[in-house]
Amino acid sequence: MNDEATPDLPGAPADSLPPAARAELAGIAWEELSHVCTGRHGVPDTPDVLGALLAADPARRVRAVEDLYRLLLHRERVFPATAPAALVVARLLDDPRTLAEDRWEGRAGRRPLRAELLNWLASFADLTRPEAPPDIEDGVGTVRDPAARAVRPVLHDRIVVFCDADDPRVREAALAATALLLDDPALAPSVPRYAPAVRTVLAVSADSSYRWIARERLAAWGEDVTGLVVAEEERRAALERTRALADDPFAEGQEEAIRRLAEQPEDTAAPGWFDRRREARTVPVRPTSRGPAPEPPVVAPGSGAGHRGPWRIAREEERAEWTFTPYVGVGPLHFGMAPEEIADALGERPSPSRPGEDRQPRCVDFTGSGVRALFRDGRLGCVAVDALTGPQVRLDGAPLTGCAPSRVEDWLVHRTAPRPGSLTYSPAADPVFADLGLAIRPQRAGDAVLTRPLFLLPDRLDLWHALPAEEWNLS
Repeated sequence: MNDEATPDLPGAPADSLPPAARAELAGIAWEELSHVCTGRHGVPDTPDVLGALLAADPARRVRAVEDLYRLLLHRERVFPATAPAALVVARLLDDPRTLAEDRWEGRAGRRPLRAELLNWLASFADLTRPEAPPDIEDGVGTVRDPAARAVRPVLHDRIVVFCDADDPRVREAALAATALLLDDPALAPSVPRYAPAVRTVLAVSADSSYRWIARERLAAWGEDVTGLVVAEEERRAALERTRALADDPFAEGQEEAIRRLAEQPEDTAAPGWFDRRREARTVPVRPTSRGPAPEPPVVAPGSGAGHRGPWRIAREEERAEWTFTPYVGVGPLHFGMAPEEIADALGERPSPSRPGEDRQPRCVDFTGSGVRALFRDGRLGCVAVDALTGPQVRLDGAPLTGCAPSRVEDWLVHRTAPRPGSLTYSPAADPVFADLGLAIRPQRAGDAVLTRPLFLLPDRLDLWHALPAEEWNLS
């Protein structure tokens, strides 16, 4: 198919959807369909997310796509609103405004909105495959959601027209989504039609996740993938050798290796994609018995009423009570907010801050609320809660703010599933809990040290590289 010319987005009406998408949106009782945080203060409802996908403001479009993943496919799960949302998203694909390019969270390089919406639909298709395991934890899994399965043939019909798109980024994303949808028995007769393109286009993509989908689907369809597996192993080995050579200042050919790496097509697969695939194919690991559970942490007593000075600790009744949802937000804040939105949510102006090299704010303190907001590209990616004056954030009723660090760490470690990568430590020995998007850092309170919880997005879990100097130098 021939892609249309990209229109002038700033002149397009904000939040407007094409007629077919508007009709689809209007025909759904969204008030009965929840996402992971429906009804939470400051978190958009599903219709608001969908309505912003074609917004004139590029930042709003990027954030809307982020919300699709965080709210409707949160932690590799589908929710009652996910399948109806997928139908609306598929209605947007032929709108010329989806040709606008941008950078999307978790992926390298630029690509059209159309390709990224197809990637989201591919993720939905992957999670709703017939062999996908149910979510053992709370029953929100795809196996128990017949509505998610029922929309697969409809999505297939709306996606396959892009498998011949002129833009290779759109074509590959459409083929990936189609290949995953063809796992449905009702669509099996279409496999011979698309298998050749999966092998010749998807299996040789620069995107490693697309190559994985191609090998996995072709093998499931009974085709020989030996050559593809060998080629992937050789590609990986050659890349590792080149990287090692480029990192060795004494090796002959270092400059050539650096040049080859610079010319290497950028892998646009989302970080951690393969780890999530491995976890999704196994039953979730239940925490094993490791002796009696430690007592929940206890909040340090606050300072006396007449106490003055820099080490004053807020009393329990002075702290706001917050809850958090991993990788979505904490209290009234949710990831992706701009500084002015945080100010509105907290009801206070931020303290003066020093911008980063790109002139975007990177670290903003809201001293009245006792929180620090850390940004990337002008969007909230981490919230640090002040140990002395910040809100009390609870997990399963247990406090995380202003406690003895060892008590919080012991309690969290005991409740963490024993899975590789679920618990790591920063160079400063701060525990980082990947399943929760949570890190526990110490903060001085006079002669004592109390917990300063950090709530993070996945790309912020490497604290050493993610946190600015202002956070590391906190006294």
